[in-house]
Amino acid sequence: MQLASVIGHATSTVKHHSMNGWRLLVVQPLLADRGRDGTPILAIDELGSQVGQDVMICSDGKMIGDVMGTPTTPVRWIVLGQPDD
Repeated sequence: MQLASVIGHATSTVKHHSMNGWRLLVVQPLLADRGRDGTPILAIDELGSQVGQDVMICSDGKMIGDVMGTPTTPVRWIVLGQPDD
């Protein structure tokens, strides 16, 4: 699990069938001191996260497959929660 900041939303007209109905966010992973940790990545979200909000993301492939209902998905990051302020 890692802290990230939502920096945008993504849309796609052509995508893997397992991603239908899921919101795509562009998130910037953060270090403990809130500095950037690498480049922005795409994550699926069902919590309604907004631009500027901090989120907790996870890359556990088995858990993502369970949440999405399919073991064969190209998704690698999911929003798990929104930390309290």
